[in-house]
Amino acid sequence: MAPAAPEWLIVRASRLLDGTGRPPLSDSTVVVHRGCIHHIFAGPAPRGDWPPGTPVLDFPGHTLLPGLIDAHVHLVLPGDGTPFEESVRETDGVLLASAMHNARTALRAGITTLRDCGGMRDTTLDLRRAQRLGYAVIPRLHLCRCPVTITGGHCWYFGGEADGPEGMRQMVRRLVKAGVDYIKIMASGGGTLGTYSSRPSYTVEELRAAVDEAHRLHRRVGIHCTCAEATRNAVAAGTDHIEHALFLTDEGGRQEFDAGVADAVAQRDVAVTSTLCVGRFLVDALSARERTTPEERSAVERWRRMNEANLDNARRMRRAGVRYVAGTDAGWRFTPFDGLATELELLREAGATPAEAILAATSAAAAAMGVAGEVGALREGLHADMIAVAGDPLENLAVLRRPAMVMLGGAPVIRNGGEDARA
Repeated sequence: MAPAAPEWLIVRASRLLDGTGRPPLSDSTVVVHRGCIHHIFAGPAPRGDWPPGTPVLDFPGHTLLPGLIDAHVHLVLPGDGTPFEESVRETDGVLLASAMHNARTALRAGITTLRDCGGMRDTTLDLRRAQRLGYAVIPRLHLCRCPVTITGGHCWYFGGEADGPEGMRQMVRRLVKAGVDYIKIMASGGGTLGTYSSRPSYTVEELRAAVDEAHRLHRRVGIHCTCAEATRNAVAAGTDHIEHALFLTDEGGRQEFDAGVADAVAQRDVAVTSTLCVGRFLVDALSARERTTPEERSAVERWRRMNEANLDNARRMRRAGVRYVAGTDAGWRFTPFDGLATELELLREAGATPAEAILAATSAAAAAMGVAGEVGALREGLHADMIAVAGDPLENLAVLRRPAMVMLGGAPVIRNGGEDARA
């Protein structure tokens, strides 16, 4: 069962990063009340309205940060290289169990909020129901159920096929009825067999119908774009969020940066989810094999070229003023659910400072998702989702890989790398 948060709790550490980009706070104290942040102090907490004997967690030599946000995962996929077409043959029960396992892996890595970008039918909604009933100690879930895609389009197996403006409106309505937090749309092909990553799949008219209907029903929209024309169409349709923002020109992985598209994304202030680590994990996994097929060796070389292009594109997008949030695409190909620190390191390679990279996985991600009033920062009134890491992540982002403590809603659920006895 889910652990209960204590009525009052005091957490102390050598420094605190609040997730907003402000300078670190030295010798910090956070007072938590009923699962939310009550007060933050520099130095020891003065006498307040908390009772004597309030439990204290001390982390000398550590940094406190908000719980991290992975803004792009697929909980029902294994992230072990299993082909997509094989994974989706599993029953919904197996996929639900897999999603539970993956979510717990993310939590152990200090990720306290997951934005799932598409699962099989109602599996992710069922997982959240189990969580709310207290059967699962997992991160907070921000769900789209299944992505909207053309008939036979990318991830059509998940159950979100829709065509034409009216079909798009109806699908959005059905998803909102099911209880989704936001709408995800595939504006180009992807890794699904028979689809084309270098071509747009929906017209601007179709995308605009879905976006307008989603906004009318108070839902944000994230759109998968792997070619410049798809991104251009998504921006023209009024999307809030773009996934990947690649510039593929053919199915062999070639890319051609389009400065006009970058400027359009920046001018509309559309958030872009990075997902830079997908190719890094794929190359590492296939390169580690003792024996590889010619097809696998070809894939490694293709993805090495794509990885360099993706980093260069991200650098140029950032220079154009594009706002990035951190997402891994965990579950897809060889991408693990504890790989967010690698994504932040790749954002650093793309020109972000360590502080900017952390921002992309905290308050910037929360703002892009519309949950900045709940999570993403250490601020009075927000949920007490926080992590403690040994050392200073502004000096070395790698310290984020193994949090010493993970707190979810004021309840410590991971301590010293192991699960809390109550979890």
